[in-house]
Amino acid sequence: MAGLVYILCAITSLVCSVMLLKAYFANRFRLLFWCGLGFIGFAVNNVLLFLDLIIVPNIDIVNYRTLPALLGMVVMIYGLIMEEV
Repeated sequence: MAGLVYILCAITSLVCSVMLLKAYFANRFRLLFWCGLGFIGFAVNNVLLFLDLIIVPNIDIVNYRTLPALLGMVVMIYGLIMEEV
C-alpha cells in the first residue's frame, strides 16, 4: 500500500510540473518555469523513495534520494527571490 502512495505522489508531482511548464510556455511568466523545475525534482525524489523503500530496501540511498528534493526547493526559492513581478 505504501508503494502505491509513493507512485501516486510521483505521478502527481510530474503532472504538476507538466502543467506549470505548459503554462510557462504559454505565458512566459518565469516563476512558472522555476516552480515547474522544482516539481520535477520532487517527482524524481518520489521515484527514488519508491526505489529505496520498496524495490531495494537493503540498499540505503537516502542521501541520493533527498538531493533532488533539495535541488527542487533551491530552484523554487531562487525563483521566488530573484524573479520580479
